[in-house]
Amino acid sequence: MSFNDNVELDTSQVESGGRGGGMPGGMVIGGGGGLGVLGLILFFVLQQCTGVSVDPSAVDQSQTQSQGSTMSEDQFSRCKTGADANSDAECRVIGTVNSVNAYWKTALPEQANRQYTPAKTVLYQGSTQSACGTASNQVGPFYCPTDQKVYIDASFFNELTTRFGADSGALAQEYVVAHEYGHHIEDQLGLLDQAQRDPQGAQSGGVRIELMADCLAGMWARNAATTKSASGKTYIQPLTQEDIKSALSAAAAVGDDRIQQKTQGQVNPETWTHGSAAARQNWFAVGYKYGDLNKCNTFKVDRVE
Repeated sequence: MSFNDNVELDTSQVESGGRGGGMPGGMVIGGGGGLGVLGLILFFVLQQCTGVSVDPSAVDQSQTQSQGSTMSEDQFSRCKTGADANSDAECRVIGTVNSVNAYWKTALPEQANRQYTPAKTVLYQGSTQSACGTASNQVGPFYCPTDQKVYIDASFFNELTTRFGADSGALAQEYVVAHEYGHHIEDQLGLLDQAQRDPQGAQSGGVRIELMADCLAGMWARNAATTKSASGKTYIQPLTQEDIKSALSAAAAVGDDRIQQKTQGQVNPETWTHGSAAARQNWFAVGYKYGDLNKCNTFKVDRVE
């Protein structure tokens, strides 16, 4: 998926991150359903090695000693147009944030009769502080409902490809951003706390929250080529089959069964927090096919598969 070269990027929708102060609190929602993808892998590895149950929040707190580097706002000044988004990972995140916010500004009132409150993304390198605790490149991208911000270290995209085996295409990266904004939509719809009430298992609230976010990412992807900037320019060129394949590869790469098989050599659905690779692909495809918020409500189906 390519951005149109002449579309302007709005860097006011992102913030720079570094080592922040304040006490951690609240919950984080991300690729790990409360941990982030890399934190989830560490969680599984610790369980395998120690044979005891590990509190997922402890994995997040173990990252607080990570070294962070403050990103200057001047670094965002290079991200001016879609051409910059096509050539630079951080500019691509900014362009995707712009597109996703623009899409939901229209789609949420139309489909849920609710006004959309835009969410900012904090782009950081190494680690930074969120209202939900320490964000780090060990934890991966996540959404913090306490401050309603998405936290992303763009170096995660390399991990997504090299460690998890996802395609290196642009839509695989943009899917990650759109997925985290899916959690922001769930937050605005009052559904996000279902992840904490019923956090584990193949049919759990935690898994349903993650699969719904995949579906919401699919909704954005379906409409990405018609979503426009404030000046009326479309952000993204029409998707190709290779683009969709790229996004599906990213969704599959962070499926619980794939991660467990890789880290433990066995699969245990009772401990799932995201859903299987097949389920994640399926729900992204549902959102992409129908573009319908009601179709994405994973809490209205008996089983999520």
